[in-house]
Amino acid sequence: MNKKVLVVAAHPDDEILGCGGTILKHISNGDDVRIIIMAEGLTSRNDMRDIEKYQHELNVLYKNTCQVAAFMGAKKVKQCNFPDNRMDSIALLDVIKPIEEYMGNFQPDTVYTHHAGDVNIDHMITHNAVITACRPLPGQSVHTLLFFETLSSTEWQMQTSDKVFLPNWYVDISNFFEKKIKALRFYESEMREYPHPRSYKGVEILAKSRGLIIGTEFAEAFSIGRIIR
Repeated sequence: MNKKVLVVAAHPDDEILGCGGTILKHISNGDDVRIIIMAEGLTSRNDMRDIEKYQHELNVLYKNTCQVAAFMGAKKVKQCNFPDNRMDSIALLDVIKPIEEYMGNFQPDTVYTHHAGDVNIDHMITHNAVITACRPLPGQSVHTLLFFETLSSTEWQMQTSDKVFLPNWYVDISNFFEKKIKALRFYESEMREYPHPRSYKGVEILAKSRGLIIGTEFAEAFSIGRIIR
């Protein structure tokens, strides 16, 4: 039976950085993959949020997000357009509501989102909102909840016991890594030059490092939130 998979990412490109290979693997298995992008991803570059100033760039980024989803074969992508790196200015309930509404219609059985300890505030809030939306009430459709790492956020956090990313679920993406990189190229404006971790070489190094742990060429790593069987 094919799975219904929901990926909830804070910003455009996080869905590929965190679990792009896994998304592609799900799609190759015939699973129905949907994506929610929570924040618009640009306006934090100014001291004050200015939508008008970045409207052209935001339109391009929105187009890129749709192109990425189509390129990978995801069925739908929803963009919530919360303020970039200012999601802590929004009541958590207002962040939870669109996720709950989408889940109520889609009824996913598998959900991927950010690790709780990321240094990026939007990642942390997205994580907390997803945890609430996926709480195991009677009739909850979600039986697999997994948290991904995001380069230039997860590894930049101080690795204290309450923040460290401890992966215990690995996905072999050796057959999908090349296409993951092609998907990232739609987000060229978000990528940086090596040795910045959010570079193509940085993505390759991490995927190879995770692959070494499980004896494959490339892998993505996750920490388990909950698995119900």
